[in-house]
Amino acid sequence: NGQQPDEEENTSVEQQVVTFLKTKAVEVDSCNIEACHLLSRRSNSEKQAVIIRFANRKHKMTLIKQGKKLKGTYVYMNDHLTKQNADIARKARYLKKEGKIQHTWTSNCKIYVKLKGTPEQAKVLHIRSMEELDKY
Repeated sequence: NGQQPDEEENTSVEQQVVTFLKTKAVEVDSCNIEACHLLSRRSNSEKQAVIIRFANRKHKMTLIKQGKKLKGTYVYMNDHLTKQNADIARKARYLKKEGKIQHTWTSNCKIYVKLKGTPEQAKVLHIRSMEELDKY
C-alpha cells in the first residue's frame, strides 16, 4: 500500500522465512536476523522478494552456503551487490553462457570466474572491474 511496514508485519515475515527455511533443512536462528522485510513489487505478476539483514557477515555466509538445499523451490539466496558489482556479475554470467569462461560465482560480494582450459589454465580470478572481463 506504499506505506512502511510496521514491526509486527516484519516479525511475521521473519517468522515465515525462518519456518520455510527450516522445512528445507536450512539452519537459521532468528536471533541472528537483524531485519527482515518485503520489497515492493515492480508489477502485480512479479513474486515478492524478501530482504534479510544479518547481525554479522558470518551468519549471512553460513546461510548462503546452504542455499543449494533450496534447489527447485524458486527461492534464491544472493549477496546484495553494488550496482557496479551487479553489472560485472551480469557480464560474467553472459560470458559463461557464451562459453568464453568455465564458471562464475559471487562470494562475500566479490565476483569470481574460472577460466576454460586445462587444469593449469583454468585459473580462478577475482574480478574487480569490467575491464578485466573485456579480455574474454
